[in-house]
Amino acid sequence: MKKLALIILVSFFINGCNSQKKRALIGETKYQQELNSSYKDASESPLTKHDLKNFKGLDFFPVDSSYIVIASLTPTIDAPVFEMKTTTDRRPLYKEYGVLNFTVNGKEGELTVYQDQSLDRDKKYDDYLFLPFTDHTSGNESYGGGRYMDVFISDISSNNKVLLNFNNTYNPYCAYNPKYSCPITPRKNHLDVEINAGVKAFNKH
Repeated sequence: MKKLALIILVSFFINGCNSQKKRALIGETKYQQELNSSYKDASESPLTKHDLKNFKGLDFFPVDSSYIVIASLTPTIDAPVFEMKTTTDRRPLYKEYGVLNFTVNGKEGELTVYQDQSLDRDKKYDDYLFLPFTDHTSGNESYGGGRYMDVFISDISSNNKVLLNFNNTYNPYCAYNPKYSCPITPRKNHLDVEINAGVKAFNKH
């Protein structure tokens, strides 16, 4: 009886270890780990079934603090609501929230940040601002359609300063699966510099 109990105990220990290995999150930072975890989860992953089966984790540039910058926000007053172009016929409603100015790797950068105006948007995203951009890595090391960054209204200081962390960027879902409809990065949101930070282009299997 004691021998049987010992076998069961060892079995539980081995299974527990295997379970921990399966749950191990891949990534250099919490952001990367959480992104990889969501992409590995079939219930929310944008990956195709084939790519999900072979998914080991997204590729990222090495984390680099020089791509964490403080930007000055100039709010856009009375911005009109417009239909943003996407990769499909879908035209979600957005408006310009403001213009961000900053310096990254010795070069001045300017990006327009947008706010979703769609009536059917989830209210939990009321604090979110949408920041799409391309740079000189787009189409090479990073996805050609550009990358996205989330900016939160609650993080904007009283003097209109906000921290931008280019290490915490993500690709449009279209980079992984053509069934999705993704906003197209406006031309004016191209940065004349390489942003060697954040998520890289996805290599489909």
